[in-house]
Amino acid sequence: MSDHYDVAVIGSGPGGYSAAIRSGQLGKSVICIEKCGEDQTPILGGTCLNVGCIPSKALLDSSYEYHKAINQSSDHGIKINDISLDLNQMLTRKEKVVDDLTKGVSGLFKLNKVNSLKGFAKIKKDLSIEVTDEEGSLNLITADNIVLATGSKPAELDFSPTDQKSIITSKEALSLKQIPSQIIIIGSGAIGLEIGSIWSRLGSKVILLEELEQLLPQADRQVSTSAMKIFKNQGLDIRLGTKIESAEKKEEKVLIRFGEESLEADKLIVAAGRVSYFEDLLDEGIDLELDSNGSINVNQFCETNLKGLYAIGDVVRGPKLAHKASEEGIMVAENIAGLNSSLDYELIPFVIYTHPEIAWVGKNEDQAKKMGIDYESASFPFSLNGRSLANKEEQGFVKMIVDKKKDAILGVHIIGSNASELIQQAIIAIKTELSAEKLGSLIFSHPTQSEAIKETASLINSKAIHISNRKRKK
Repeated sequence: MSDHYDVAVIGSGPGGYSAAIRSGQLGKSVICIEKCGEDQTPILGGTCLNVGCIPSKALLDSSYEYHKAINQSSDHGIKINDISLDLNQMLTRKEKVVDDLTKGVSGLFKLNKVNSLKGFAKIKKDLSIEVTDEEGSLNLITADNIVLATGSKPAELDFSPTDQKSIITSKEALSLKQIPSQIIIIGSGAIGLEIGSIWSRLGSKVILLEELEQLLPQADRQVSTSAMKIFKNQGLDIRLGTKIESAEKKEEKVLIRFGEESLEADKLIVAAGRVSYFEDLLDEGIDLELDSNGSINVNQFCETNLKGLYAIGDVVRGPKLAHKASEEGIMVAENIAGLNSSLDYELIPFVIYTHPEIAWVGKNEDQAKKMGIDYESASFPFSLNGRSLANKEEQGFVKMIVDKKKDAILGVHIIGSNASELIQQAIIAIKTELSAEKLGSLIFSHPTQSEAIKETASLINSKAIHISNRKRKK
């Protein structure tokens, strides 16, 4: 069988399904090709929906509800006796959330007349696509435009590959049937911190080993320092500057060695980043350019060096974030349709869904210094915010970096409850070129955590109400 389409998308994660749906909305004939899982069903939604962002957030929420019931309910005058944990029900809830959203993607495909095909895709020299289904049958697809959205996979340890049992990735860590006594996590980025938070709340002793000397080096240093203190107080054992030398299975345990020290754990979780995934996708002889990191090389419009071939999301440069992939998919679809679309890569938000959450957008202080910008910064603590105190969410702060001469907002950094939501206000402010003074002059509802944004902006110009103003340097 051979079919021709305006757009063929390979991969149905956030980038892939966004590209497919938007192309359908714009009147293009579209097919989205997705490989099958172990049960031979298409994995609609990709890593994010099935084994990444969505299931991790479901478990983060469930584990935090359990934590609150044990540790905070009495503060609210709520007496709860004989609290117990049903891990199986927690996992069942997670799976239902995933299943509902997967069905949602399928429904959106139908609504927007997006065809789907399950199987493994191979791009041939003439840029036709050969798709092999689970029974070995071949389908030949041709398209005027091809969008590669095959995502990424967890980075592996050179000295000890994962076995899906004792040495595992984030995928397996989100489906453990029993609570391990001790977990060691290699990597203290977003994935490591989120998974560590889940199992620590549920009763595991969690040790995070980080090779770098700073926690979250991409974050503002003040945020990073605060986060380190908070997470340690929560019971996470974070060890910086630790390079793992070996990991070996020892009966039902894993033995980790670093320097002259060694540790033993029930599970070793490898959370040392992700790498672009497009194995076996390209036929031999296809001269597709790669960058120095082994990702597919693209321009600002996600065009590869081959005409009509685009690549988006985790297979290209930049942070491996679902929302980045989604927006790239929309941009590519619109450009294929002749709409002249582009993205502002400087305004991609970063979020870590721990508790408190961490989020930032734009430049941090170190970056502003390196660029020689005459800047100033201000921070407003949630401990002075009425809604945060009422909700017992007083940890953290909002920090703003501002160009001193222009009063232009360069970056906003938040550690605190609902940081993932609050950061959107900063994005809008920067995009619309609101000055700090204008942002501070807007009327915010009271009491809300959003008022911390207003107070921080006002503090820059010595107009804050709920904190002592400093004299602004001229």
